[in-house]
Amino acid sequence: MGKKYRKINVYEATQERLEFIFAHFERVIVSFSGGKDSGVMLNLVLDYLKKHKIKKKIILLFIDLEAQYTYTIQYIQRMIAANREYLEVHWCCLPLNLRNATSVFDPFWTCWDSENTDKWVREYPKQGSPKKDFYVWTAANHPFDFFVPKMEFEEFTAEFLKYCGRDGKMTACLVGIRADESFNRFRTIASRTKRTLYGKQYTTQVGKDTHIYNVYPIYDWTTEDVWIGNYRFKWDYNELYDLFYRAGVPLSMMRICQPYGDDQKNGLNLFRIIEPKTWIGVVNRVSGANFGNIYCKDKIVGYYDVKLPSGHTWKSYTKMLLSTLPRGLREHYTERFIKFIRYWHKKGCYISEEGRKLEGVKSKNRLNSRGKELFVFTKILDCAPKKIEAAKEALTWKRMAVCIIKNDVLCRGLSFGQTKEQRYKVAKIMEKYQKL
Repeated sequence: MGKKYRKINVYEATQERLEFIFAHFERVIVSFSGGKDSGVMLNLVLDYLKKHKIKKKIILLFIDLEAQYTYTIQYIQRMIAANREYLEVHWCCLPLNLRNATSVFDPFWTCWDSENTDKWVREYPKQGSPKKDFYVWTAANHPFDFFVPKMEFEEFTAEFLKYCGRDGKMTACLVGIRADESFNRFRTIASRTKRTLYGKQYTTQVGKDTHIYNVYPIYDWTTEDVWIGNYRFKWDYNELYDLFYRAGVPLSMMRICQPYGDDQKNGLNLFRIIEPKTWIGVVNRVSGANFGNIYCKDKIVGYYDVKLPSGHTWKSYTKMLLSTLPRGLREHYTERFIKFIRYWHKKGCYISEEGRKLEGVKSKNRLNSRGKELFVFTKILDCAPKKIEAAKEALTWKRMAVCIIKNDVLCRGLSFGQTKEQRYKVAKIMEKYQKL
């Protein structure tokens, strides 16, 4: 599904979506991270409530991942304090399982875990005396019967929506994703297989619950639109972005979520520059954090600029890398690599004209569900041209080696998705071998 442009601007289009949301949903939840996108979305919603004199409160969900900038926490506190009459706040400080891309031995970490309270980057936020419609939930006081320690972030969010919607009321969770951020986010909006509400592509039904939906009211905003909106409407925003800008970080690369993820680790050094005190806690919190800070931009953990050591082929280098890993992790990668090889040998995929010229490429004389021709590889290549490797259109040893070098435990670089079963399996493997 391609993009269709309208004669109105994104602000006007968002007003139409908000009108639809408040006309069709009895309960509105705003997922707020303190970032620029969810911040603009929250400001839009609050302005709409005030303009139309809507007195019913919206639910503000903030999942606090512990390793947060002080600027982010201060911004969230300001937004809550300035709009208390419109908000029912759920500030969740719960032990959730998160990605740690800075360590081979600890590929996941748990925020707010009771076993490491001495290493916490921050303490729980101070709420003072209990306040109506302002809840700080921890492992000790939360009311969620679905919660299991070390749940995944996405899993908790989905279950929270179901928890709120148990009474059967039409429930919308507003999420501030934008289609131009990534192809996956574009697909979330454009998918023709998902269930929507009245055909609105910016809505997605959550599971089988026909009364619970994720809604994306700013999906067509660009990064520039976000900052134009902040300026034009004098909205409050996270001033951390000003410091990012002064530090020379491109607009498209500014990230404020947990710092140890696959993409976010590239900004670890910014903690050291912007908040030195927070940086000490960030480095001490998880294995490999300082290594990630030092080498995240180096070729040792780069991608297509990885240099092959002299005397090696990519095949021999991959096998050498596998031999250096703990047994459980080595077996995990080997299993993924075997599936990757079998996929390209038997099932195949559509590849570009340039990719079809590679050695060992053969047509299956079949079409995929989109009517495109499928191709398989009859052999594993050592490597392929950079453009083809980047498009993930080749069966090569280099792609497998890069997975290990990047600590890509889930093998996203080989086009594997992240399943719940896979997350738990990897976590169990690492837990076992950490104790040896």
